Amino acid sequence: MVLKEKYTIEINLNASPKLIYPRLSTPSGLSEWFADDVNAKGELFTFKWNSVVQKARMISSKESKFIRFRWLEDEEDKNDYFFEFKIEVQEMSGNTALIVTDFAEPSDIEDAKSLWESQVGELKHLLGL
Repeated sequence: MVLKEKYTIEINLNASPKLIYPRLSTPSGLSEWFADDVNAKGELFTFKWNSVVQKARMISSKESKFIRFRWLEDEEDKNDYFFEFKIEVQEMSGNTALIVTDFAEPSDIEDAKSLWESQVGELKHLLGL
């Protein structure tokens, strides 16, 4: 088994954290840009893309700041794999950035970054940016 490496991408979203956060943390918000369909029961989220279904547990969050998930398939692993959406407002400029942190096998990182950039592009379009 190849160990996954942590990576981050930062994308400017000049929108209010209060507007962005519900699209990162609720089934209806996530299904607008991240997956075809999202359901949640408590902390357990089910994501559907066409015929692919993946489940993740929301392991940490802070309103309008960040939300962190762990795929159920990674829960058995001793490594602390997760994916996280963090909203950061730069003090000087007032610009808002979305920082996505995730893990992938080293050979897959560039493809994973491209996929995230595409997905967040959908979010930007949704927000009218």
